[in-house]
Amino acid sequence: MLYPVSGVHKFITGLDHPEGIAVGSDGTLYAGGEGGQLYRIPSEGGKVQTLASTGGFCLGVTLDRVGNIYLCDLKKRALFRVDPTGHVELVLDSVEGRPLINPNFSVFDSQGNLYFSDSGEWKRDNGILYKLPRDGKAEIFAPGPFYFANGLALDATEKHLYVVESNLDRVIRIAITPEGNAGRVELYAEGIARIPDGMAFDADGNLYVTTYANNCIYRVTPQRRLELLCRDDETLWLCQPTNCAFGGPNFDQLFVANLGRDHISVLDLRIEGQPLWCHKTSA
Repeated sequence: MLYPVSGVHKFITGLDHPEGIAVGSDGTLYAGGEGGQLYRIPSEGGKVQTLASTGGFCLGVTLDRVGNIYLCDLKKRALFRVDPTGHVELVLDSVEGRPLINPNFSVFDSQGNLYFSDSGEWKRDNGILYKLPRDGKAEIFAPGPFYFANGLALDATEKHLYVVESNLDRVIRIAITPEGNAGRVELYAEGIARIPDGMAFDADGNLYVTTYANNCIYRVTPQRRLELLCRDDETLWLCQPTNCAFGGPNFDQLFVANLGRDHISVLDLRIEGQPLWCHKTSA
């Protein structure tokens, strides 16, 4: 392993099986709960605030540039938006007449377009990727079919959308054409055992992937070499890790949500993360 599990520590505890996690431009952490909770956590840790609740089961958590939080809700089968005051609004529960099955994760590009995954059913090849344009109606971005499309990420150039296929233990990537459409689909990394879930890029182009079933974090280099970064055989610090996000004072810590327990873990990687759209201040 490249990072010893002894170097992992708990950033915050007392959450209801957190699955999604995001970090705002000011370092504030946001996480979802199994009962639909949206938690807001100060950058230095401390008291956790329940900002809002959907009443469902929150999966992916994503921020836009003005501080709205987008939640993929498994139980409600819907995408919600929560403003900074905690007001909850339904964004959509169907696209082009297709009801959502398992909305899982979303990511913004620099133009404000939101890509999100509908995983479909477990062990079925009926996952779909959708796109919600900044000024427009949601549409199918890539029909797949995908084998449980899960976590998403955009590289720094935004030329590709990276997609976890959890049932195949792999990450694929989809070219984004200049017109904003889906292009070629190709395998990016495989053998990510077992059940990869969430992803995050660092500033050097390394891709970090959490695995739900093996309590591991992998790193995929820009040369597509798969490396085991960290594994917790005792499931004390990493327990069914799902999503991950960079944050911290120097933006070089990797925060990890643990669906199997009540805490968020942190790894002091000392490698800066790739800033997301919500971290950028220019219009």
